[in-house]
Amino acid sequence: MSHIEDHRSHRVGWLRAAVLGANDGIVSTASLIIGVAAASTTHASIMLAGVAGLVAGAMSMAAGEYVSVSSQADTEYADLELERISLLENPQFEKNELAEIYEKRGVEPALARTVAEQLMAHDALGAHARDEIGISANGTARPVQAALSSASTFTIGAALPLLVAWAVPGQYLIHAVSLLSLCFLALLGALAARAGGAPVIKGAVRVTFWGALAMALTAAVGSIFGVVA
Repeated sequence: MSHIEDHRSHRVGWLRAAVLGANDGIVSTASLIIGVAAASTTHASIMLAGVAGLVAGAMSMAAGEYVSVSSQADTEYADLELERISLLENPQFEKNELAEIYEKRGVEPALARTVAEQLMAHDALGAHARDEIGISANGTARPVQAALSSASTFTIGAALPLLVAWAVPGQYLIHAVSLLSLCFLALLGALAARAGGAPVIKGAVRVTFWGALAMALTAAVGSIFGVVA
């Protein structure tokens, strides 16, 4: 009977961007709504601020992720080009270098050289990219995927407190947005932890704590400036 292991490392790229986007969407929009509401403004102004925050945040997340991951991709490409040139100009040196890497990991010298020769005969650049540089297929930078994932999840996350603010106007708005946003954050943390194979409760508490802190600080700022105004 075959044994199949369900590894989750291939999810790291999109999972990080998705969780970051959704978390930022919930926290920033809920905090913005609470801060504006704490300043005793109109419901229409609160909704306008929330919608503006959603649009600006989604675009900011997309642009930020694209630029950041593109920089990573550029660095990876440059490293691979250097390795490709070195393989063409000095293949024996590269073979020895790969064998030394395996030796340092505990492989016997003769076997390490055999492994290096066979891997380089199969895919020399792939072997060096993986074992020398540390670039794997699962971890390759994908700027467009990261940008779309962050922007879409930010929009979904931001829409949740915005819908709550729209449905519960008046004196209960701050309490409703705060409470339900914390519930959304806890659920997000739990789902992200489960998808990544981490402890669910730890993931939920971690996300909820920082979200609650952000909302509390924004509400305090809104109250102070509301009184001053």
